[in-house]
Amino acid sequence: MGSTEKHLTEPVARQPAGSGASDLALIKRVQQGDKSAFDLLVIKYQHKILKLIMRYVRDSSEAMDVAQEAFLKAYRAAPSFRGDSAFYTWLYRIAINTAKNHLVAASRRPAHYNLDTQDPEQAEVLTDLRDLDTPEGLAQSEEIREAVNRAIRELPEELRTAILLREIEGMSYEEIAQTMECPVGTVRSRIFRAREAIDREIAPLL
Repeated sequence: MGSTEKHLTEPVARQPAGSGASDLALIKRVQQGDKSAFDLLVIKYQHKILKLIMRYVRDSSEAMDVAQEAFLKAYRAAPSFRGDSAFYTWLYRIAINTAKNHLVAASRRPAHYNLDTQDPEQAEVLTDLRDLDTPEGLAQSEEIREAVNRAIRELPEELRTAILLREIEGMSYEEIAQTMECPVGTVRSRIFRAREAIDREIAPLL
């Protein structure tokens, strides 16, 4: 697995031949002992995973270490992957948990979940958050962030994954549907329900 670290620390000009294989085919090769197949998965997803982790771990060198750890965990756990979800969804969960564990170990506060300024569904919330620059407002802002984090943590897994893919990854509904292997309508429903739960949590603070 030494090549995994190399992929995470050096820019990749192009993917090696055979990297177009499906994730499921690659992970099956990994399960059969082909380490090079996992390198292809690292190359494919390293930038997305690093970007995801940097939402939690803002220091780039630390984030790279966490990304490396996440890929190592995924490699070790590869034999347990059964294809019940898309490979990226599975890898995404490992990366999120690794980042959270890193924050706990470092006694750091989780990074904020960013509201989408272009999303009309969040316009009312954003309007309420405009005037939070006073000491009182900053204290309230911290309460709101904690409430959002708490609400997301308490969501059922399918709702939590959908809202994080939308808000943290910035994926389109179609991309989320492909990642979660469900219809776009289901994605919209999950995100709507997740936002409702978050709104209920922060409503008393606004």
